[in-house]
Amino acid sequence: CCGFLIDATTITECLHTFCKSCIVKHFFYSNRCPSCTIIVHQTQPLYNIRPDRQLQDIVYKMIPFLEEGKHTAHNSEKHRLVVSTATPVVLKRQKKDSTPQCVLNIPPELDVSLLLDFVGAEEGINSYKPLERPYVRVSGEATIRHVELFIRKKMELSPTCQVDVVCGDHLLDQYQSLKDVQNFVGSEALQDGLLVLHFGLVLSCLS
Repeated sequence: CCGFLIDATTITECLHTFCKSCIVKHFFYSNRCPSCTIIVHQTQPLYNIRPDRQLQDIVYKMIPFLEEGKHTAHNSEKHRLVVSTATPVVLKRQKKDSTPQCVLNIPPELDVSLLLDFVGAEEGINSYKPLERPYVRVSGEATIRHVELFIRKKMELSPTCQVDVVCGDHLLDQYQSLKDVQNFVGSEALQDGLLVLHFGLVLSCLS
């Protein structure tokens, strides 16, 4: 909004910081960071933002009147602040109907929350990064192949490395959708509402 930070909120993927209301509104129609255009999250970018209270405290100390006008600015759809002698804070409002509809919503019945549990790698596989964020929320129409590609990208695996995905006692095929896996395995594969997928790294038979 080109104004002062109100409720400073940082994107965890790239550490760029924005006003909370501005970045939330932005994510209604985009899943990319406004500054560096990195994809914050494929479907739910709001999961990857966090309040930056330390930075907000610094802003309040530098500009004391901001904290007094915080409540008004927080409820405004646009809070570009203009300093004047008569009115210290001027808020520009947009029409309520001007906010575009979110294109990132997935029907609730297709949402699947995953816990990706890394069980280890076969001897001889040493070059890979740890999976820092094992919790993923995706469409139930996604397949095990999509999960494998996600793991490969995040862990930077070589083509000679094979990813085996297991749910319960079942070794999963690449064509199976997550929705089918969840229905087939049942509640025994769920942990606090999360579908638990165990995966390990083995050397490909083609290597």
